[in-house]
Amino acid sequence: MKITVCIGSSCHLKGSREVASGLQKLISENGLSDKVQFSGAFCLGHCQNGVSVSIDDTYHSVTPDSLPDFFEKEIKGKL
Repeated sequence: MKITVCIGSSCHLKGSREVASGLQKLISENGLSDKVQFSGAFCLGHCQNGVSVSIDDTYHSVTPDSLPDFFEKEIKGKL
């Protein structure tokens, strides 16, 4: 699974740093590091949404508050 978090200026203002660090922590805590390719990008082209996160080229809008549910459903639930 390839996960990319936007760290561009628009997403940065919406909490991309917290989303990225939270995802890294959850991936590690759940022992998924060998199943996930995690990276950042300066723009995913979905600036109108919250923090843009792509999973295998499917785009999601994530906030620091929605991160735990997003992780359980979209990442852990699909691996």
